[in-house]
Amino acid sequence: MAKKDHKTMQRCGWCGDDPIYQHYHDTVWGRPVYDDQTLFEKLCLDGQQAGLSWITILKKQATYEAAYDGFDAKKIIQYDQAKRDALLNDPGIIRNKLKVESIIKNAKGFLEFEKEEQSFSEFLWAFVGGAPIQNTFNSLDEVPAETEESKAMSKALKKRGFTFVGPTICYAFMQAVGMVNDHLQACPCW
Repeated sequence: MAKKDHKTMQRCGWCGDDPIYQHYHDTVWGRPVYDDQTLFEKLCLDGQQAGLSWITILKKQATYEAAYDGFDAKKIIQYDQAKRDALLNDPGIIRNKLKVESIIKNAKGFLEFEKEEQSFSEFLWAFVGGAPIQNTFNSLDEVPAETEESKAMSKALKKRGFTFVGPTICYAFMQAVGMVNDHLQACPCW
């Protein structure tokens, strides 16, 4: 069977015609991620999406990585007021005080896992039983905004001091890092 050209293949409808979105869909979204650091970064970026479209954050991802020292949690928790003010004046990221503070709080929560000698990845993946949930959706209308698993993850992360991790953000995160496969069945990535 011939492989479809990535420019003409039938993708999940949410990525539209934007080449950045299509590349993200084709190479990142829905692929299982188990690395603690990558999961921390992705969770922080998903929190930045609150109230915005994912494409807005995706286009700013490189700037976020630079602004937040490659999402090095040990550096982030050391940010003084001057650094926080610089972040609030950085046009390359979302300049929202609560969102800036969220990444700092989340870095503290993330480092607690290290102190406890617990894997952040194992903690997160436990919400789906350690393996991706294979969904069989045929249309975007069938895809939920949150699930019991995302509600449980949200509650557990909030208990550990994380912010901007509501059930909808957690579900978007779970989709992005492959904890659930929400590619539509007609999509070649399914």
